[in-house]
Amino acid sequence: MPKHFRSLQEFTKIELLGLIDRAIELKKENKVGKIHQQLMGKTIGLIFEKPSTRTRVSFEAAMYGLGGQVIFLSSRDTQLARSEPLKDMSRVMSRYVDGMVVRTFGQEVVDELAAYATVPVINALTDLHHPCQVLSDIMTVIEKKGPIEPLRIAWVGDGNNMANSWIQAAGIIGFELTLACPEGYAPDQAILAVSRNIAGKPITLIHDPVAAVRGADVINVDVWASMGKEDEQEARLRVFSSFQLNRELLAKAPADCVVLHCLPAHRGEEITDEVLESVQCAAFDQAENKMHIHKAILESLIG
Repeated sequence: MPKHFRSLQEFTKIELLGLIDRAIELKKENKVGKIHQQLMGKTIGLIFEKPSTRTRVSFEAAMYGLGGQVIFLSSRDTQLARSEPLKDMSRVMSRYVDGMVVRTFGQEVVDELAAYATVPVINALTDLHHPCQVLSDIMTVIEKKGPIEPLRIAWVGDGNNMANSWIQAAGIIGFELTLACPEGYAPDQAILAVSRNIAGKPITLIHDPVAAVRGADVINVDVWASMGKEDEQEARLRVFSSFQLNRELLAKAPADCVVLHCLPAHRGEEITDEVLESVQCAAFDQAENKMHIHKAILESLIG
């Protein structure tokens, strides 16, 4: 059976940190011009029901950077929006490509594709999880602050797929995580319960962004209305207004606190332009690190 990458919960601490270590190594080799050809002769299919800029380009650049090839399929090019069963599509695609990278709405789509695939299936985002992104975030934290285990990480905003994957990472790797979410916008409770059960450090859910950022080494924010929830935008603007990461909130954290945002950012909503452009913000390092993490994942699962 192939090894899939559906959520962080499927991996051990050693495996996750090993992927990050490998991504850092690949990044260093890339900077000095080393040519990578580990996946020469291999092909992946990018199956994207949800559109993307960074995730698509970083996966394509990662695969090409390892010597492989990419076939991109949007929802109009596949059977995701039609009548063919996913199990049939999965078995056919497995005979064409060496791996599938899937960006969709329901986690059940990734799970069913993986259940019938004979090649690795990689979750490039669902409404429940965003595991590749959080690994690139942790890679960025390690580059900026050193080992993550002693650090205090704050999440401010919606309890979305990013928050869920950060919770899983905290439980597996063992770092302190405080999430400040408005009432009614909490992360997935089952994920929270499982992660707390295995965690060596506190995973705390509160409703006060000021309390969350006090003493934080890292502050992580994301858009208030994730893709597919645009119809809630106006209501969320009112609910989340006090959760904006601005100069005043950032001042409550230590001066060397690192700011993360997975992008795209709605400047003036969840984060101000001033904070996003500040020396404390590592958002564009995060964006680059997606490519290096994707290389490490592809190499590990397909190579």
